[in-house]
Amino acid sequence: MSDPRVRTETVVPTQATATLVGRVWLPGAGPRLVAVRDGRLFDVTTLGPTMADLVERDNPSRDVGTVLDQASDRTRSWVLADVLRATVSEADRRRGHDAAVEIEQTILLSPVDLQVLKAAGVTFVESMVERVIEERVGGDPTRAAEIRAQLGESIGSSIANIEPGSDAALAVLEVLRENGLWSQYLQVGLGTYPEVFTKGAVLSSVGHGSDVGIASISSWNNPEPELVLVVDSLGQARGATLGNDANLRDIEGASALLLPLAKDNNASGSIGPFIRLFDDGFSLEDAANTTITMRIDGEDGFELEATAPQSQISRSVRHLIAATVNRAHQYPDGLVLFCGTPFAPTKDRDADGMGFTHHEGDLVSISSPDLGTLVNRVTSSESAPRWDFGIRDLMASLNSSAEAKHEAFPS
Repeated sequence: MSDPRVRTETVVPTQATATLVGRVWLPGAGPRLVAVRDGRLFDVTTLGPTMADLVERDNPSRDVGTVLDQASDRTRSWVLADVLRATVSEADRRRGHDAAVEIEQTILLSPVDLQVLKAAGVTFVESMVERVIEERVGGDPTRAAEIRAQLGESIGSSIANIEPGSDAALAVLEVLRENGLWSQYLQVGLGTYPEVFTKGAVLSSVGHGSDVGIASISSWNNPEPELVLVVDSLGQARGATLGNDANLRDIEGASALLLPLAKDNNASGSIGPFIRLFDDGFSLEDAANTTITMRIDGEDGFELEATAPQSQISRSVRHLIAATVNRAHQYPDGLVLFCGTPFAPTKDRDADGMGFTHHEGDLVSISSPDLGTLVNRVTSSESAPRWDFGIRDLMASLNSSAEAKHEAFPS
């Protein structure tokens, strides 16, 4: 089977009308904004200079279309297939280096930049039950199957169709508490307020084709494929993409207070491959009703595939956005919101009863017919390339580009 990281026919969605934007690294120039058309990436940095700027425009999809319609032979562009191959090549070359390694080719980056990385948790019943299991077993995977069976008998059917925050949900929580089955995960899964946390620092996410990191302290972990919404400073969803909110089940299971350690590590969040901007042909409701497929291909021959409709989410995506950005909390550069995962892989891999955990070299593919396919290879956070390009570097890069433009076209 060919490497899914370079398969252009699946990386981008099949709809020809989709408005797709992203970011590439251009050696000597730094990050550039790009849009996809006819198998090429066109430089649309004039609409930026950052992705945060682009999505703040009154009608970003229309403006991107105008730039693409006006593109000529002089417009800087790249063949998408070439960029995908270069991205994988650079991931191979930079893997395992302790020091910064200069990027030598034009490669894909995470499509977001100044947006804050936020994530909602416990928004699907299946993953909510798995979080309760982690808590009950204290991060010990050997006891997971036993507790999973017990919980299935006691609470499985009673919470499947309850609206979080409703009187019925709060009543169920009280019954669970009285019977010793209350959990902090059930509280945020069924209670009034959702769990929304900061996944990582600004600019820390990795993009399609890069390695995704699992901290080496973990021996029980999994990918978390999710719909990711791109939200502007006013709380308006402007587009959607895919993400992997990789999780360390043993660490979070040992204590919920270790959530930052379980979630925020080098290369532990991937986003991409591109942002599909909302327009007349694709809305927030369309994104909220897409279907997501997860596939894991291990170097040991292990295979796992599962599909879930995003519509199974227990809280609406509009509710999650409203709970994240509001009068109590603003994000002047916008945010991206991981909407929670419908997946919690439990298939035994290494031994009976041990469930799933990642191996070095796993390829994780997260796909949607509307959003394309995000593919990352799994490595340790310690072996993934160091994160060495921060906000100061971005500002310096933008300043250098502005100075170069002024020298080329003096007033």
